[in-house]
Amino acid sequence: MAFTPLHDRVLVRRVESDEKTAGGLIIPDSAKEKPAEGVVVAVGAGAKDEDGDRIAMDVKEGDKILFGKWSGTEVTIDGEELLIMKETDIMGILA
Repeated sequence: MAFTPLHDRVLVRRVESDEKTAGGLIIPDSAKEKPAEGVVVAVGAGAKDEDGDRIAMDVKEGDKILFGKWSGTEVTIDGEELLIMKETDIMGILA
């Protein structure tokens, strides 16, 4: 199924963190924090300003991003758990 977010929303796939610490300890699922890193899957066309003109999005598909710990809403599309969030919830793009 194709999904296109509306306005200034972004569809994000979380990037899974390592299951071991730097010292080699295995982290159980119950102790893992959800990563605040992801890859942009789809972007909306952008919000509109007061004059009705589109405000261009700063992120694009494929960008690796950082977002707030509690940002976004979890959705399931084609059996895959993804996040949908506003572009303002994104803190930055990783190079």
